[in-house]
Amino acid sequence: MGPVDSQHGILAARIKSDGRFEEQLYAPGGGTKGGFTAETIARGDHFFKMKGNEVFKVAVRSMTEISKNVLCEAGLKTDDVDLFIPHQANQRITDAVANSLNVDGSKVFSNIAEHGNTSSASIPIGLDECVESGRIKKDDIVLMSSFGGGFTWGSVVLRW
Repeated sequence: MGPVDSQHGILAARIKSDGRFEEQLYAPGGGTKGGFTAETIARGDHFFKMKGNEVFKVAVRSMTEISKNVLCEAGLKTDDVDLFIPHQANQRITDAVANSLNVDGSKVFSNIAEHGNTSSASIPIGLDECVESGRIKKDDIVLMSSFGGGFTWGSVVLRW
């Protein structure tokens, strides 16, 4: 195996969370809050609960901010981005984040209409689809940004 190519791969990455917003996007049963029982399942506590309007606002703001942070850390601007793969929660969030970042629509990947919200798998699925279709080429700058339950979010910028 040859030397590591320092010009390719992850250029910057960040993750954040804010537990103060727990009641806006969470699953009341399961996880660290006591696991699943017949009673929690009967109540539907294993399903996510969400205050949509508030989550939308924080998701757009958080994904935009963290995307700008990783681009800045990598010494890049949004104009340098060849492909933006956001978390596929819904098209409104994707459009709002792309608009806030001033990323041209032709550079924004979306498969929500085909697959729906695939939760934490949405970016890996999107990345795979872009690689398989040839949408990502050598030396492309790819920005990925996500937002999820428990009010966690993150972003990665890489050179393919």
